[in-house]
Amino acid sequence: MGLHPFRHTNPGVGGEKLKFDSRDIALTAVFTALYALINLVQSLSPFGNPSIYGPVQLRLSDFLIALAALLGMPVIVGVTVGCTVVNVFGSIGLIDIILGSLANLVAASLVMLLRKHKLLACIAGAMPIGIIVGGGYLWIFYPFQPAELAFLPVWITTLFSILVSSLIAVAAIGYIVLQILSRPAIIEPLKSRGLKVLTEH
Repeated sequence: MGLHPFRHTNPGVGGEKLKFDSRDIALTAVFTALYALINLVQSLSPFGNPSIYGPVQLRLSDFLIALAALLGMPVIVGVTVGCTVVNVFGSIGLIDIILGSLANLVAASLVMLLRKHKLLACIAGAMPIGIIVGGGYLWIFYPFQPAELAFLPVWITTLFSILVSSLIAVAAIGYIVLQILSRPAIIEPLKSRGLKVLTEH
């Protein structure tokens, strides 16, 4: 008998087959909504700058990417779809929708794969956003090149700007939130209610 379309093998948890069930779908929807909502609130708040778009940005919602180390696929899918929703409302268009979402997909996947070393995982998770978004295409639409860095190519300075913001969101804020939620006093009651938590092996 073939596998159910939502049943998959997770090589990071001993290779056992895990079912992407209704709770996983609901959790994915929660992370999708959270990602979009945080960006909406940030963009409408007096503290909307650094912007959620543009060459100097700080997407606070990217801290959710770090939680892929704890909750796996629902976070990966949630932050990917959430980014798609947010970028639909940006001014760049299709390239931002596709490549921005791809950056979040790769970032969260790296965090899950490297979850045994949480800080390293969060740092690595920030890299694809800086490289794909900042160095890949954003500099074409929103070049960032301070006078002090005029000797560098604009794609490098834009990459650096986005990378720094991603490190703040994922490797700083995200890591702190991940550490807090990983505490037994918090995670064990959730596990007892059926929440699937990844092991570090």
